[in-house]
Amino acid sequence: MAGGDLTSALLKSVSRSFYLSLAVLPAAVRPAIGLAYLLARAADTIADTRLIDRRQRITHLLALRAELDGPERGRLEAIVQAMRSVQHLGAERALLARLPECLEAYRMLLADDRRQVRRVLDTIIEGMTEDLARFPGEDEGGLAALDTRAELDRYTYLVAGCVGEFWTEVHVAHRPRLRHWDLEKMTALGIRFGKALQLTNVLRDIPRDLRQGRCYLPRQDLALLGLEPKDLLDPQAGPTLRPLLVDLLNVALDHYEAGWQYTFAIPKRETRMRLACAWPLLIGLRTLDLLAQAPNWLDPSVVLKVPRIRVYGMMAQSVATVWSTRALARKARQLRERIRL
Repeated sequence: MAGGDLTSALLKSVSRSFYLSLAVLPAAVRPAIGLAYLLARAADTIADTRLIDRRQRITHLLALRAELDGPERGRLEAIVQAMRSVQHLGAERALLARLPECLEAYRMLLADDRRQVRRVLDTIIEGMTEDLARFPGEDEGGLAALDTRAELDRYTYLVAGCVGEFWTEVHVAHRPRLRHWDLEKMTALGIRFGKALQLTNVLRDIPRDLRQGRCYLPRQDLALLGLEPKDLLDPQAGPTLRPLLVDLLNVALDHYEAGWQYTFAIPKRETRMRLACAWPLLIGLRTLDLLAQAPNWLDPSVVLKVPRIRVYGMMAQSVATVWSTRALARKARQLRERIRL
């Protein structure tokens, strides 16, 4: 199966929203970006397979990273066999089964694209292995926390900010209209774009992460409020925690501003790239709006997710306005103004 067909088929099953973003991108950048996503998703599946010991998961992640440099007899088969035997989700099982095809398609990429995919996967896997080492438990009984705001910022870079860097370099390499870009400036904005999306995930998933032994809210910030990580397991701590959550939500909003600056800098004729950037920003801001309205972010019974029909509505509306920086800026401003802290 050709690389494009492979990524399309798998992306439909493992990430419908990213599949839509990939489908709208210019054809020249789809193979590298699609394969990078699938390989990162495979790594994420390895990292999250809780029925396997954390040390073994780290070993398999490092083996996958090594496989990107060149195949070694039996190494990939060992990874796939170990993961598939305990993976119950059909889409993830299918992805793992076709991991050899993904790596074969990766090796057929242009040399520069392959180098960029290798680099971003190296960074993402570094973030995953650090995460597994830092949070040794699998439930609230083994709860651990980041220590500082700097560690939270580093985490958001390792697992998402680096994707903005990768995205920028791949597009500049393949899209002649972007050759005038200040690569250093646009890369910095792209990194903040990725951080915005990941920090949104962190804020949305606090109750679930706590019950899986992970607290991404820095211990130092919690101490200023008289809280410890274990206190957050009680939803009654929500009002006390809220000032920190509002502060971090404002950090996320500042990152979104950088994401919009990135999007507005894309030439209007690069409509496909503009759409692929605008969509996650629109969805992310809607998610922050839901968070800001939630009476208690620590309540594990509340699921904060933008309805699919609303997502499709925003996508459809953006198709008609994506060429207009003024219209996009107005929409971004409206979404931000909805967020009442």
